[in-house]
Amino acid sequence: MAVSFECTTRTNTPKSELFDLARNIDAHKDSMARSREDAVAGVRSGLISLGEEVTWRAWHFGIPIRMTNRITQMEAPDHFVDEQVKGPFLRFRHLHEFSEDSEGTTMVDRIEFAAPFGPVGRLAEKLVLARYLQKLIEKRNQHLTARP
Repeated sequence: MAVSFECTTRTNTPKSELFDLARNIDAHKDSMARSREDAVAGVRSGLISLGEEVTWRAWHFGIPIRMTNRITQMEAPDHFVDEQVKGPFLRFRHLHEFSEDSEGTTMVDRIEFAAPFGPVGRLAEKLVLARYLQKLIEKRNQHLTARP
C-alpha cells in the first residue's frame, strides 16, 4: 500500500522561473545540503528534462542512500513528474504542479511512495517516512522560494 501527501507553497516567484528552479539540480543540492545530497550520475547540474535521469547520494537517518529518478512527464511550465527507477523505495512518484494568478504562483507537490519490508515498511511509512519526507519537501520549497 502506498502513502501519499501534498505540500502547497505560495510565492511571488514567477511560474516559469519556479518551474525551472524546481527541476534545477544545483538548487536541489543547495536545498538538501543538510543531508549532504549530491548528484553522482546522470544529469549532475543545471536543468533536468523529460526522459533524463539523476542519481542522488544522500544521508538520511544516518544511512547512506542512493536513488535514481527519471523525469517521466513534463508540460512546461505547468507540471512535471519524477519517479524513482532505482533506490530504497518500492515506488516513489513526485508530481510538481505550478499555477499562477494575480496574487502570485502556487506550487503543489504531490508525493506517493511505498517502502519495502512488508508490514514493518508500511508501519514505517505512516509513522516516520511520510512526516520526514513532507518536512524535507517543505524545507526545499522554502529554499526555492526565498528571495534575496
